[in-house]
Amino acid sequence: MTKRESLRDSSAASQIVIGQYGDASTLTTVDETLPPPAAGEIRVRHTAIGVNYVDIYHRTGLYRLPSLPAVLGVEAAGIVEALGPDVDTVRLGQRIAYAGPPTGGYASARNLPAARAIALPDDVPDDAVASLLLRGITTHMLLTYVYSLKAGDTVLVHAAAGGLGVVLVQWAKAMGARVIGTVSSPAKAELAIAHGLDHAINYRDKDFVAEVMRLTDGRGVDYAIDGIGGKTLLDTLGCVRPYGMVANVGQVAGDPGLLDLSLLGPARSVALSRPGVFRFMMDPARYREGALATIRQLQAGLRPTIGDILPLSEAAEAHRRLEAGQTVGAILLRP
Repeated sequence: MTKRESLRDSSAASQIVIGQYGDASTLTTVDETLPPPAAGEIRVRHTAIGVNYVDIYHRTGLYRLPSLPAVLGVEAAGIVEALGPDVDTVRLGQRIAYAGPPTGGYASARNLPAARAIALPDDVPDDAVASLLLRGITTHMLLTYVYSLKAGDTVLVHAAAGGLGVVLVQWAKAMGARVIGTVSSPAKAELAIAHGLDHAINYRDKDFVAEVMRLTDGRGVDYAIDGIGGKTLLDTLGCVRPYGMVANVGQVAGDPGLLDLSLLGPARSVALSRPGVFRFMMDPARYREGALATIRQLQAGLRPTIGDILPLSEAAEAHRRLEAGQTVGAILLRP
């Protein structure tokens, strides 16, 4: 290997950038020339880019970025087209995927720390892994570290037809759990059930707390996973058995505010976790463990659900659809 190797001469990249925090209109397209990869870096030419709700949190400033202007995006797949000095963990032309910080995925190409690159086997398509690698690592964290899911456990998954929801449902079923999910329409219920959901509750028609208690004969679920926040999180505390757990991994419906400890116990005696997947992935070993676990699940039959594929230039439209709840499964951007 020479000091720096390149698969092609072009270093041009189209990027989706925000210069200030705000609504989807802040997303603008900028054409840049990438510098050669630095020591320990690679350049990857993207083939598929995942859109996640955390991208919206970054865009609005709910989760502040290190500096602005910034390129959004935390998940993609592509081809390695250049190597920086001393990189020997990947090779030119190799298919790789990555998830997590640093942001920069909304681009036709980018420079990336080589340690973030996960080599892809031939039987895992780019679109599939780009649509759910971050969600797969999140699921691995939730079902292995936050709560050790066992065969026979009953799990409640909110937004069971969403990008994270369909991954959670399939993964938990593969581990032998019974899965109850909330959805917002009959069509979403049908999709979630097609991915293994045992019971779908349309929360627009029914009180999901009452339905969960009915389905569990008044016992409650062992584990509830909530990415909604707001009042939904507060209501979810009433769905869990004594000494069970609720994990909150998002706040689409807003921050519920300060929680009174009496909501957890001693009467209910439930635990509440607020785990962050970016914090989980700060440990390189855990990052790679979660990524490889996701790839194994894909090879074993985990089915990605890709609701929309839009051109990279339409990233703002992808954000609008995601915020409006108009999506089923994942959204991809195509460079």
